[in-house]
Amino acid sequence: MTLAHRFEAERPRLRALARRMLGSAAEAEDAVQESWLRLVAAPDSAAGIGNLAAWLTTVVSRICLDALRARRETPVEQVPDHGVPGPEDDVALADEVGRALLVVLATLAPAERVAFVLHDLFSVPFDAVGPILDRTPATAKKLASRARLRVRGTAVVDAEFAEHRAVVAAFLAAARGGDLAALLEVLAPDVVRHADAAALPPGAAAVLRGADAVARGTTAFADRARRAEPALIDGAVGLVLAPDGRLTGVLKVTVAAGRVAAYEVIADPERLAKVVVAVLPA
Repeated sequence: MTLAHRFEAERPRLRALARRMLGSAAEAEDAVQESWLRLVAAPDSAAGIGNLAAWLTTVVSRICLDALRARRETPVEQVPDHGVPGPEDDVALADEVGRALLVVLATLAPAERVAFVLHDLFSVPFDAVGPILDRTPATAKKLASRARLRVRGTAVVDAEFAEHRAVVAAFLAAARGGDLAALLEVLAPDVVRHADAAALPPGAAAVLRGADAVARGTTAFADRARRAEPALIDGAVGLVLAPDGRLTGVLKVTVAAGRVAAYEVIADPERLAKVVVAVLPA
């Protein structure tokens, strides 16, 4: 088997690895292609590489680590716009990985993100993760553990939590379908909805009161709801709005007596920056 064929056999795994590290399909493709260029530039066309899969994992991980560090140091307006793959590829990535997870991964320090992705998502042992990060295996383990705590958040999983989760899931299903009758079933009669101006069209009311008004207001956002996903929002069950894995809003949901008593749409960037998002427990 030629070197090119061996590389192509590894490409799907490398692409999946890079996409989870970088959260962008376009940047992941660039990282994988860079690993190929480094491979063919290796002495004797990589003849001295004993374990090609491990070598490529190391190279792609280090490329991603450098990219994440550079991203943190680059002002947003100077970040290059990758045209291919297009935004639909990032939406597909969000569907595959989970929007809540991509949102949380984006908040991690570069070394934490790489350690978590390698170990928790790709089962790379810490003895191998450490050298990739230029850290000891013990330090790599601590980085992954710290990331894991951020990803999972803190929530008391009990009967009340399960009920709230079911109510939010029913609300989301009704909102996605634009189902007015189903929304009226899950909303409390005196439900209140608050929304930041950034989440609303011009002239729309920031506050809606009563099940009928809130249900009708919710159906107007059926398309947006199709890209929403349940998540822990400040430790409680809510919804994350991240169409391509990049956070644009969250819904903080209050449940009482088995129905949605209130929900708040937070979309203002300054307020969003203070919200703690985590992945729902399995």
